[in-house]
Amino acid sequence: MSERLAPVVPPFDEWVAARSTALLRFAYLLTGSQSEAEDAVQSALERALARWQRVARTEDPETYVRRMIVNEHISLWRRWRRRVSPVAVVRETVGGQADLAETVASADVVRRLCAALPATQRAAVVLRYYQDLDYREIAALLGCAEATARSHVHRALQALRHELAGEDDDA
Repeated sequence: MSERLAPVVPPFDEWVAARSTALLRFAYLLTGSQSEAEDAVQSALERALARWQRVARTEDPETYVRRMIVNEHISLWRRWRRRVSPVAVVRETVGGQADLAETVASADVVRRLCAALPATQRAAVVLRYYQDLDYREIAALLGCAEATARSHVHRALQALRHELAGEDDDA
């Protein structure tokens, strides 16, 4: 009779050191704010540490922690129902850096438009186009039906297209 070996559990500190940059990047794209991203990751990691033996035994601990980050973000905007609109950063250009300025301006426009989306739509777009998740995975992370996840992405893209068309008209 063979005994089942317990799975090897990576130490929490090592796992965080290896994955914290990716988790922060994910949270930033989800929240649209560096400080909110840091808060969401910190809270999720605090909860993960308390349950690390169980979390580490899951098939993919990173996906589990990402779900914790999404839940933390949703809890924050449900609790306070506030929206933060980032202020455009003014950067001086030197010499032939006009292309860099245009790139920064374009990225800022997209960031502002995404920040104006409802939180669930923004989360769905980040999960779909940054994390390259399919709709089934997005639905699982957001805790909704797959059709609802598709609807969130569709409505967000529709709103972004409408706003970008409006931006072009104003120029």
